[in-house]
Amino acid sequence: MKTPATPRWLAPLLGALLALAQPALARPAAGPRAPPLIEDLERRTFDWFWDSANPANGLVPDHYPFRDSFASIAAVGFGLTAYGIGVERGYVTREQAAARTLAALRFFRDAPQNDTEDDATGFHGFYYHFLDMQHGKREARWVELSSVDTALLMGGVLFAQSYYDRDTAEEREIRALADRLYRAVEWPWMQARPPRLSMGWTPGGRFIPHDWEGYNEGMLIYVLALGSPTYPIGAEAWDAWTSTYGRQWGEFHGQTLLNFAPLFGHQYSHAWIDFRGIRDAWNRDKGLDYFENSRRATYAQRAYAIANPGGWTGYGENVWGLTACNGPGGFVVESGGRERAFRGYTARGAGRDYVSDDGTLAPTAAGGSIAFAPEIVLPALAEMKRRYGAHIYDRYGFVDAFNPSFHTRIELRTGKLVPALGWVDTEQLGIDQGPILLMIENWRSGLVWKVMKKNPYIRRGLERAGFEGGWLGEAAAAR
Repeated sequence: MKTPATPRWLAPLLGALLALAQPALARPAAGPRAPPLIEDLERRTFDWFWDSANPANGLVPDHYPFRDSFASIAAVGFGLTAYGIGVERGYVTREQAAARTLAALRFFRDAPQNDTEDDATGFHGFYYHFLDMQHGKREARWVELSSVDTALLMGGVLFAQSYYDRDTAEEREIRALADRLYRAVEWPWMQARPPRLSMGWTPGGRFIPHDWEGYNEGMLIYVLALGSPTYPIGAEAWDAWTSTYGRQWGEFHGQTLLNFAPLFGHQYSHAWIDFRGIRDAWNRDKGLDYFENSRRATYAQRAYAIANPGGWTGYGENVWGLTACNGPGGFVVESGGRERAFRGYTARGAGRDYVSDDGTLAPTAAGGSIAFAPEIVLPALAEMKRRYGAHIYDRYGFVDAFNPSFHTRIELRTGKLVPALGWVDTEQLGIDQGPILLMIENWRSGLVWKVMKKNPYIRRGLERAGFEGGWLGEAAAAR
């Protein structure tokens, strides 16, 4: 039966009545007035998490809109944080966000934890890096039980614990489940070679023979492990983490900083923790905080692109950004009289520690740095969209990566390489969408940082690592 059309004169009245009947959405938090591009980008990036997640179990895919993706536990951590941003920006109701959050937390509470090869989601409170989107068990035997991805997941779990603070049955359950999941992580078990933490474990190969040592995205792991009320590691672990900083401290393209070539290493921990004004012993010795270090890393990458030592197409003042991302694939082609090697997914970057650059640019490298240096990030995002937007900006914001220098493609009929205008990805990655969304909101309102400052476990972890001053000092004075 066909539904009669609503008369045009009645539609506005019905809309107003519906708005009155619905629970009021939270008003966006105060902050810098965002350009229309940033307003649009934040909404589209949020929609990626909302649309891609499995509503039955809360799992978020590693990549999307590719339909056969496995889930990434790190992407779940970003997603759990994204839902709170969606509430504050009026994209979804608080009840919708709480329901999606509960689906994820209940799933991880009930997921099997054991040492089998194929019938587990995790072990000792840690979780496998990639999970099947439907049943939630280890995706394949090549997937490791990941310490860093568990930490990124726990970033979202603890955000949920502190964000949902109302006295309702749903929000009380969120807080209890978040607490339970965090308390269950047996951090000392991951210290295969104490005091540092191993990168991971597999049932077949046991502990990965590499430990987290600074400076990179592993900072969050140590803060969480130090803050645990049930399975904490010793404070000497932070000293072990920072003891290797000397290998990476130095000058790169006009900036003196603690180097880590891909920008994600300067973004991930900062997405949840506000490092402005708080300093550990290393910071105090060098006279800067980690936030300032990330700001310098952002400027150094821009300077590298301006210098463009590789002679890549498009690089310049407002087109820059190297980090871990997808790429054209494993090709070696002749271009401009020389051979060019193009890679698939890899940790691209430019720093004193190493340079890995094949002309592939990732918008998240700039977007995830907006809180550090908005004065150079905003023009970069605007220019990349202006110049390439018809190809790299879609329903979910910027695609993961693009390469204007990849002047070749495979002709499907013959399998031969033929000339093309450049390579553009067709999807987004959760671990690259996350920094864009969280850091835009941190720049605009400081929302994620403010919520995490209320979390006692984050505060305890920072204090045990030796951080002092800034908001930590203010919090201590208030206690």
